[in-house]
Amino acid sequence: MSNDFPLPNLESDQIRPYYEGAERGELVVPRCAGCGRFNWYPREACRYCGGEDLPWTVVSGEGALFSWAVVARAFVPQFAERVPYVAALVSLSEAPEVRIVSNVIECEPSTLEIGMPVHAVFRRVEFPDVKGSLTAPFFVPGEGVGEQG
Repeated sequence: MSNDFPLPNLESDQIRPYYEGAERGELVVPRCAGCGRFNWYPREACRYCGGEDLPWTVVSGEGALFSWAVVARAFVPQFAERVPYVAALVSLSEAPEVRIVSNVIECEPSTLEIGMPVHAVFRRVEFPDVKGSLTAPFFVPGEGVGEQG
C-alpha cells in the first residue's frame, strides 16, 4: 500500500479533473459533446453514443439522496478517526442517473431520507500518516449553492 492511500491517484487523467474542479469549489462531471448526456463514472467514450469528446462540465451541486449507509467500523486504519460517517449516493439534479459517491456531513444520520435535497460543499481531506491532501465534494442536507470550506 502506498503512503498516499486512501487518497485517489491524481495522476490519472480519468479522475484528476474531478478533484481540480473541487479545488475551485465546482462539481464537474463529463458530458458528451455529441449527445449531451452526462457520463459517470468517467470513461474514454460516451456510454450512450460512443462519442469521444467528453468535456468536464460544471453542474449545480444540487441533488437528492439516493441511498446511504452509516459506517461505524473503519475497514482501513486511515478512517478510524472518521467513524461514524455517512457514505452516500447522490443523484444529481441535472442528471438523476448520475450518482456521485460521497459523504453526507453536518447532520444527524437519523434525519436522512431517500430523496431529500442535498447540495455539494467542498472540504479539505487529510488522513493521519498519509502524505498529501486534496479538496473533495461532500454533501449536506438542504438546497443551496456549493460552498468552499
